[in-house]
Amino acid sequence: MDGPATSPFGILGGESAVRALVDAFYDRMDVDEAYAGIRALHPPTLDSSRDKLAWYLCGWLGGPQRYVERFGRPRLRARHLPYAIGRSERDQWLACMRAALGDAGVEPGFAAKRMGAFEGTADWMRNRED
Repeated sequence: MDGPATSPFGILGGESAVRALVDAFYDRMDVDEAYAGIRALHPPTLDSSRDKLAWYLCGWLGGPQRYVERFGRPRLRARHLPYAIGRSERDQWLACMRAALGDAGVEPGFAAKRMGAFEGTADWMRNRED
């Protein structure tokens, strides 16, 4: 495991646990109509999206900086500006991630803390008012 055991990355269980969470997220997004709005913002195959989110979350949680090593600073908002992200997309993303945390068996207290952080970021990503 890369990263201290006391970091969120270590507490979650390292890179394999991050990948399991990301896979649960995209597996759910790919089949559940409740997330059709955000699924439509992604390419037909989700392999690249899975990798990028997993690499990003590794670093965001205090583990290895896989995303930065490949692409430089995340600049999340700038990278997402080409996509229309409003309240509906924000809420779908958050609901899908909340469900994925449960699907991946993440401890509820830890999941709640991560959701608090995800909520702020997801709201900041909005680039339209609807």
